[in-house]
Amino acid sequence: MRHAQTTAGHSDHAPFEVVRGTNQSGMRAHNERLVLTLIRQKGPMAKSEIARLSGLSAQTVSVIMRALEADGLLQKGTPIRGKVGQPSVPMGLAAEGAFFLGLKVGRRSLDMILTDFLGQIISRVHLTHRIPTPDSVVRFANDAIGQLLEQLSPEHRDRVAGLGIAIPFRLWDWADALGVRSADMADWRDRDIAEDIGDKWSFPVYLKNDASAACGAELVFGNQDRPPDFLYFFIGFFVGGGLVLDNALYTGRTGNAGAVGSLPISTTTGDRRQLIDVASLATLERVLVEAGTAPDTIWESSRTWSVPEAHCEKWIAEAAEGLASAITSSACLIDFECVVIDGWLPPPVRAELVAQVESCLTRNRVAGIDLPEVRGGTIGGEARALGAASLPLSNRFLVDRNAFLKE
Repeated sequence: MRHAQTTAGHSDHAPFEVVRGTNQSGMRAHNERLVLTLIRQKGPMAKSEIARLSGLSAQTVSVIMRALEADGLLQKGTPIRGKVGQPSVPMGLAAEGAFFLGLKVGRRSLDMILTDFLGQIISRVHLTHRIPTPDSVVRFANDAIGQLLEQLSPEHRDRVAGLGIAIPFRLWDWADALGVRSADMADWRDRDIAEDIGDKWSFPVYLKNDASAACGAELVFGNQDRPPDFLYFFIGFFVGGGLVLDNALYTGRTGNAGAVGSLPISTTTGDRRQLIDVASLATLERVLVEAGTAPDTIWESSRTWSVPEAHCEKWIAEAAEGLASAITSSACLIDFECVVIDGWLPPPVRAELVAQVESCLTRNRVAGIDLPEVRGGTIGGEARALGAASLPLSNRFLVDRNAFLKE
């Protein structure tokens, strides 16, 4: 039984300006998703507020809310008393309403997480490796799923809605960068790990490019106080990213739109290179190896590194110059309001990188182009795994923005 769905055939679902509902029969599934999406975006709300925002009748909203509460997806909050009349009762998402699994396939590590309906990570399994192979990834995934499901009660196990996989596309093209033979990565050409894993479990499995998944995590779970159009960078072993237009991730024909790592940049020495050459952690890893320093500390945790300060400072400076050059070129084509920079980076490193990118943009301002605001991401190193977990969440419980017109 085939459960796998590729990025090219999968729509992204993100918080957005309200899509109007319909009171016609036969649309209950859409209306339920609409209510769940509104509450995820704006937080607990009373039925009257949901009716106002959605355009649904009060009666329709009441029926939907009762059904969602009975299904364990919504729960009552603390009543809010007004000056007159009965107190209003806000309804919020129930953390234990559904659970999701997310697998991040990295070039240096694997992560499997289990999240609840709120997107909170309940537990994780982590493994570092030299290179990912299809067999090792499938074996890790099945073992990790078993470990995580054992932590749930039988009732909650039945509420696992699916597994998402965030993985770099065309892994066989990166053998040289990983320092291995082409033959070591050749098996990726013909293997569908989503199908292999899905055959063992009863829930559906979805697959997306890892950088696009990270951007999706920012959309679904990140800070909602941001412009609707922004360019997203995720710095992992290689830098990648995503392009968000009108609060929707644009993945393009092949699912690789927003492949920012391939952008040509100008360096301080005047050389023409690609962003991937200067703003990737592979570059920092190579510097550490050449200096005789073990690079393992980079991949063990995204929260803390034990990297010599001089090496880290030099990498940040060069990465910032490259990112600023890429941002300037991109802003000439699309007038986005904001740039979000995240990655497998300790928060202080990310903050310093953002500050230096802003400085580079100001110093190298291009006439006729408004500089976008630069922000640090709000998810961090978990973005790819959390973005993977958001795939079944979006597929089952959120409105597909591309299927409906805005108000």
